[in-house]
Amino acid sequence: MRKRIYLDYAATTPVDPAVLVAMRPYFNRDFGNPSSLHSFGQKAKSALEGSRNVIAGLIGAKSEEIIFTSSATESNNLALKGVAFANRDKGNHIIISAIEHDCVLNTALWLSKQGFEITQIPVGKDGLVDPERIEKSIKKDTILVSVIWGNNEIGTLQPIVEIGRICRKKNVLFHTDAAQAFGKIPIDVVRDNVDLLTASSHKIYGPKGAAFLFVKRGILLTPILHGGGQERNLRSSTENIGSIVGFAIAAEIADERMNSENKKLLMMRDKIINKILRKVPDSYLNGHPTKRISNIANLRFAFVEGESMIMELSAAGIAVSTGSACSSPKLEPSHVLLALGLRPEEIHGSVRISLGRWTTDKEIDYLIEVLPRVVEKLRKISPFAR
Repeated sequence: MRKRIYLDYAATTPVDPAVLVAMRPYFNRDFGNPSSLHSFGQKAKSALEGSRNVIAGLIGAKSEEIIFTSSATESNNLALKGVAFANRDKGNHIIISAIEHDCVLNTALWLSKQGFEITQIPVGKDGLVDPERIEKSIKKDTILVSVIWGNNEIGTLQPIVEIGRICRKKNVLFHTDAAQAFGKIPIDVVRDNVDLLTASSHKIYGPKGAAFLFVKRGILLTPILHGGGQERNLRSSTENIGSIVGFAIAAEIADERMNSENKKLLMMRDKIINKILRKVPDSYLNGHPTKRISNIANLRFAFVEGESMIMELSAAGIAVSTGSACSSPKLEPSHVLLALGLRPEEIHGSVRISLGRWTTDKEIDYLIEVLPRVVEKLRKISPFAR
């Protein structure tokens, strides 16, 4: 059987075996609806609130400030739309960065068609937002700033604490999409000056179908789903108890292993970056060299196409991606890499390698052996190669 090496953990992660064990009873034994008053419902309610307490404790929040949703996309939609419509009498100006996830960009685009003014803050060549540019962009009618904590394509970590401090000083709400950062770096919403925060289960070895939005107490949101009034009337729908329980267990495991896993992933990530850049001429790292999530390396190779590299690597049993798996089928160049100032032909030669809990040194060595050969092969048939 040929090798099967998964190096696309930023797209999604396998469910941890301990998470599966914790989830199983909620599918066929403790399956009650938490809104029901009988014992089945109350057992589900207890599991729901226990999971809420766990998540809240891990980010320094109060349990009532955690709203469970189905995905980071839904959480980000609720944050932006919820703040926008609940605060329209105060202003209509929203600030985002140029390298937000597609769900934030598209939500902002939709809001612009509803009469809201959207300002996109550019990033430098290293993918970092300058907090001073955000401060200068804040106006009297600014109601929200939203900046992604760890970028899903290049892994760059933004100066969230400083941006949050500016927003607090200016009396503007601050939201961060922490889907890639949660479980990989310490987060304390009070210390970090965050008013709303998004995180997702399937990025940290939990199941798909569960996420949360932290909403600081006192912040008003207009719900985007209306129904039975679950989740403090902010997210009507019967709660997905099995997945929420799995999310909480996955978050606890990630917190317990954060230091050891980061140490392992940093060594592997830097080994890939250093060896590939040395072995392959005309190769480059996209994003900041050190201010980045421990498990993501986005590399660019001149004179080749990322899609061709992915197919060749897949044939060798290695799974990587060209960027965000949520939008990788699109033919347009990545908006994140465009924001770094790269030309479309440079962008199309980029691949994202993302590591995870079960990545081994042997798998990294195999990648380092195969990738240079793939690039060399593709350059020989490229009409753009020197």
